[in-house]
Amino acid sequence: AQLVESGGGSVQAGGSLRLSCASSGDVDNYLMGWFRQAPGKEREGVASIGANGYTIYADSVKDRFTISRDNAKKSLYLQMNSLKPEDSAMYYCALTTRYYWKDTLRSTDFESWGQGTQVTVSS
Repeated sequence: AQLVESGGGSVQAGGSLRLSCASSGDVDNYLMGWFRQAPGKEREGVASIGANGYTIYADSVKDRFTISRDNAKKSLYLQMNSLKPEDSAMYYCALTTRYYWKDTLRSTDFESWGQGTQVTVSS
């Protein structure tokens, strides 16, 4: 599947952004996730959501970010609230056809990736 992210931008600390990811193919039965990578740092998992709706979050974003999906629209979303400067990164959407659900935020578990959307949070 081709994945295309949108919704990134620049925001002040404490602000909100909503990222979207549109898939060219069906996503109903697949695990999807959001990852991010800041300059000089490794890519890290932010949140994932199974085809069953189960979600997991990185500790650093719990209670601030919400992942959701709309299978009819073949889309994935990430609502980001109370943003902090340390949330600044390129954000990537990912999908795997290998799992309906898996408790994972490992990038190696996902095989399809978007090009990313930049999020910059200023203090």
